[in-house]
Amino acid sequence: MTQHPLARRRAWSSLHVLAAILLPAAAWADPSMKGGPAPLLHYSLDPAKSTLQFDFVQAGAQNKGKFTKFPVTFDFNADNLATSKLEVTVQITSLDTGDKDRDETLRSPDLFDAAKFPQAHFSATQFLRRKAPNEIMASGKLTIRGVTRDTQVPLAFRTANEGGQAVCYLTGDTIIHRLDFGVGQGDWKNTGSDGIANDVKVSYSLRLTATPAP
Repeated sequence: MTQHPLARRRAWSSLHVLAAILLPAAAWADPSMKGGPAPLLHYSLDPAKSTLQFDFVQAGAQNKGKFTKFPVTFDFNADNLATSKLEVTVQITSLDTGDKDRDETLRSPDLFDAAKFPQAHFSATQFLRRKAPNEIMASGKLTIRGVTRDTQVPLAFRTANEGGQAVCYLTGDTIIHRLDFGVGQGDWKNTGSDGIANDVKVSYSLRLTATPAP
């Protein structure tokens, strides 16, 4: 017995209504979501091709320094920012401004107090896209001298395959207010013409290589 065309249309319409009730809207709107989130790659720092620098003003003069030991791991996929994660650990004793006396002063109890707080740490689990397609804002927690603050760090990223090795480049700079973290006790709280400016510019150029997740 042949079903009337109108009856077939009504039956097909009913199936659509039932499917809309039982299935999430996203499954109809974006079939690619059926495969789940894009897998992350686990990146680790290539220290030989990475830099972490800082600029500060003391007594009106511009000064530069760098950290030479700062392990970084980055679980990342540009198509899966929701579960990406960035971890940076800076060894304070590795700071180097090219002046031994100044380095010892920066490591002293009135500034970084490296003996008591040997590491600074940044952990980010939230990433938002910026205007450019290769730019993101990493939001997380920055801890310096035992003080933790919510911090946003802008990152420009580039991924590539170099000789069969997956790599990721991260670059950018940001401003940190040293007094927010207690870096400057006693006379070093002075931000006037004879002191150290509160604003410290941190610049980073990182090369990371994909490695198996731990």
